[in-house]
Amino acid sequence: MPATISEERTPAPAATLRSGSLGTADIAFFVVSAAAPLTVMAGVAPLAILLGGIGAPVGYLLAGITLAVFAVGFTTMSRHVRSGGAFYAYITRGLGRPIGIGAALLALVGYNGMEIGVYGLLGSASRDTVHALFGTDVPWLPVSLAGLVVIGYGGFRSIDFGAKLLGVLLVAETGILVLLAGGVLLKGGAHGLSGGSFTPGNVIVPGTAVVLAFAFAAFTGFESTVIYRREARDPERTVPRATYAAVGFLGLFYAFIVWVVIQAFGDAEVVRAAAKDPGGLFFSAITTYVGGWAADLMHVFIITSVLASLLAFHNAINRYGLALAEEGVLPRALGRIHPRHRSPYVAGIVQTVLGAVVVLAFWAAGADPYGQLLLWVNTPGMIGLFVLQLLAAIAVPCYFRRVRHEEGVLRTIVAPVVATVLLATAIALVITHIDLFTGASTTVNTVLIVLSPAVFVVGLALAWWLRRKRPRVYAEFAAEPAE
Repeated sequence: MPATISEERTPAPAATLRSGSLGTADIAFFVVSAAAPLTVMAGVAPLAILLGGIGAPVGYLLAGITLAVFAVGFTTMSRHVRSGGAFYAYITRGLGRPIGIGAALLALVGYNGMEIGVYGLLGSASRDTVHALFGTDVPWLPVSLAGLVVIGYGGFRSIDFGAKLLGVLLVAETGILVLLAGGVLLKGGAHGLSGGSFTPGNVIVPGTAVVLAFAFAAFTGFESTVIYRREARDPERTVPRATYAAVGFLGLFYAFIVWVVIQAFGDAEVVRAAAKDPGGLFFSAITTYVGGWAADLMHVFIITSVLASLLAFHNAINRYGLALAEEGVLPRALGRIHPRHRSPYVAGIVQTVLGAVVVLAFWAAGADPYGQLLLWVNTPGMIGLFVLQLLAAIAVPCYFRRVRHEEGVLRTIVAPVVATVLLATAIALVITHIDLFTGASTTVNTVLIVLSPAVFVVGLALAWWLRRKRPRVYAEFAAEPAE
C-alpha cells in the first residue's frame, strides 16, 4: 500500500534558540552595553558631581557593592532555576505564582520602558552631534525611526551577531573614556592628582543621597545575564561569572572615570565647571588633555553607545516575550524562532512596532525627545526593574527554605537579606529624588511612580484570571523546562 502524503512528509522540528553560543565575555558585553557607560558618564556624571561634590566617585562604588551583594543570592539561585523567564521565574519559585505573574508583567513593561525611551535619546544625541560637528540641525524623528529599523534588524539576526557587534561598540565607548583617563593621568591633572574624593568629609555631604540615586540608575540592566541562560555555554558557571564581571567592571570603571574628570579640573574648580556647562564637562576635559579630534570622536561614540544599549535591551525584551509566549501567557505566535538565525524574531518585530508607535505618539504630541520621551518613558521602566530586583532578593531565602540544597547560609540568607535592605533604600532614594531624573511636575512624577505598582496589580489580576480560566497555564507557569 503506497504511503500517504502525511507519512512521506515528516514535519521539520521546531527551531530553538542557539544553545551554547555565548561565553562569559559575550554575556557581559550585553549587560554592560545596556548600561551605556559613555552615555552615563558624559550625560549624568556631571550632575552627580554638581549635586554631590567631589565625593561622587564613592557613590558609584557603593552602588556597585550593593548590587554585587544582590548578585550573590541571585547567581546562587541561577544554578537551581533553569527557566528562561529569569526574574519572574525566580520570584515565582520563592514567592508564589500570583506574585511571579505580576513580576512577569512588570518585567515586560519595565524592559520596554528602558528601551523605547532611549530612542528619544538617540534622536536628541544625534541632533547634538551633527550640530557640534557640522553646525547644522537635523530633525530627531527620522533618526529615531532609523534606529528602530537598525535595532530591529540586529535583534532579527543571530545572538552571535549581536554579541560581536556589541563587543566592537563597547570597546569604542570605553576606549574613548580610557583615552581621556590616560591624558589626564599623564599630565597629572589640573593641580596634581588628589585622593580628596575618598575622604569621609567629602563623601558624607547633603548631596550624597542624590549621587547614590544616580549611581544605582547607572547599573540598570546588569541583572539581564540570566536571560541568556538558554544560549550560554555551561550556564551554571558562565552566567554567575558574567554577572560579577559586569557589576564589578561597571562599579570600578564608573568610579575611576568620575575621579579622573574631577582631577581634570581640580577639586576646587570641578563643581563650578559642572554648574557652568554640565553637558560639556567631559568634552571640555578631553579637548584639553587629548585634543579636539578626541572630543569629535566622543560625540560619535555617544551615538554608538546609545545604539549598543538599545540592541542589548531589545534582545532581552525579545527573550522575555519568547518565555511568556512559551508559558502560554502571551500569544503563541510570539514564541516563533527563526529557523536560520535562531532568534525570537516575531517577538522582535512586535517590540519594534510598539517602539515605533510610542515614538510617533510623542512626536505627534510635540514632546521633547530627551526631556519627555526619554525621561518620562525610561524612569518608570527603571523603577520597575528596581522593584524586580527587590522581589528577587526577597525570593531567594524563601526559595531555599523550601528545597533541599547544599548552598551555604551566606549565599542563601545573609547576602539576600542584606541586599533586600540596600535595594529598598536605593528605591527610596530614586523615588525621593525623582524630580532630578525627570525634570517634570509633581503630577507627572506621581504618575510615573505609580505606574510600576499599577502594572504589578494588573499582573495579580491576570494571575487570578489565569487560575480560573486557564488553570493548566497557571499551574505550569515558570515550571522547570524539560531536559
